[in-house]
Amino acid sequence: MTTKELLEKSKIARAQLSTVSVEQINDALLAMADSLVASTDNILTENNKDVEKARGTVSDVMIDRLSLSKERIEGMAQGVRDVAALPCPVGKVLKRVTRGNGLVIEKTAVALGTVAIIYESRPNVTSDAAALALKSGNACVLRCGKEAHSSAAAIVSALQDGLEKVGLSRDFVLLVEDTTRQSANELMTADGYIDLLIPRGGKGLISACVRNATVPCIQTGTGICHIYVDDSADIDMALNIIENAKTSRPSVCNAEEVLVVNSAIAESFLPKLKARLVDDRAENPVELRLDERAAEIIDGTPAGADDFDTEFLDYILAVKIVDSVDEAIEHINLHSTGHSEAIITSTPEAADSFARRIDSSSVYVNASTRFTDGGEFGLGCEMGISTQKLHARGPMGLEELTTYKYIIKGTGQIR
Repeated sequence: MTTKELLEKSKIARAQLSTVSVEQINDALLAMADSLVASTDNILTENNKDVEKARGTVSDVMIDRLSLSKERIEGMAQGVRDVAALPCPVGKVLKRVTRGNGLVIEKTAVALGTVAIIYESRPNVTSDAAALALKSGNACVLRCGKEAHSSAAAIVSALQDGLEKVGLSRDFVLLVEDTTRQSANELMTADGYIDLLIPRGGKGLISACVRNATVPCIQTGTGICHIYVDDSADIDMALNIIENAKTSRPSVCNAEEVLVVNSAIAESFLPKLKARLVDDRAENPVELRLDERAAEIIDGTPAGADDFDTEFLDYILAVKIVDSVDEAIEHINLHSTGHSEAIITSTPEAADSFARRIDSSSVYVNASTRFTDGGEFGLGCEMGISTQKLHARGPMGLEELTTYKYIIKGTGQIR
């Protein structure tokens, strides 16, 4: 099926979807979750094909990003079930005003129509996106990269089987067959077919979509996430948070990429950091890329010109020393991509200043940046992390996949 033919099928499907009840949607989501689990063996077989093709061409952390397991598939299914349990945003009256002439004006949430997602090597995006789109009343068009296409095709087939089981159209969730650049360009310019395009992937993909799309597009994902350790920080807490933010899953966008340390504690703190992230991690030590001041205290790699503007997605951490919370905020706002930043401090004034002045979608006080996630925020799962400010910001759940219209009720009024 060509991409144009698929878009035409999706356009028909989204009109049908507007007549489906919330109860039917919830039944479909539960059936889709069950179908994912029932299809585990097939999904793992197809995923193994993708992994073997990628092995040797990408880093081990990117292999982890691509790989599925029985536990991860169950987690995907649970994410779909979590979405089913959430209230549907469609039809919610956001604001009601009664005018002096008796007109009742209701600002009412409605589905966008068709949501398209272009993503790369994370197969779990497939089920997350489909579940959120369906629960918010949207048809879903998925376009994954060639590195994950076998996995995504098996997942979509399972999701479609769940839809069919409860009598709904398989066309509510569709996967683009073409993995060349042409299909991505077709989605970017599918005016009249796509109501919102969401790219999830690396800087190149996101930049291409933002630059070339003629359909509405959300800028997502690139995460140069910072943690600032203040001079009043609890050192053990700081080390625990930094280790979690950097090493628990370095290939994801909410992983820490830059550490900023107050100079008042740098001489005592940095050796402990090196011991925790480098010396004690024989299997996956973190490469520390140090500015000049940090390099005078511990051994590491001298930081290059681009290291404070790079999303490493690997066991690499850039380290900078500053003299104050004000300098830390200035550095972070200059180099951040607007994703997630954290301060470790026991000083309320420093925490308040950091939270108010940092210009990112998610700002943490004494917690890991790894919590920037739809599931962790109670959204069931997420369509992506928006790093822009218009329409959506931060983890995108059901409400971010709706727009609104005004419904005006009268009794014969004329102007």
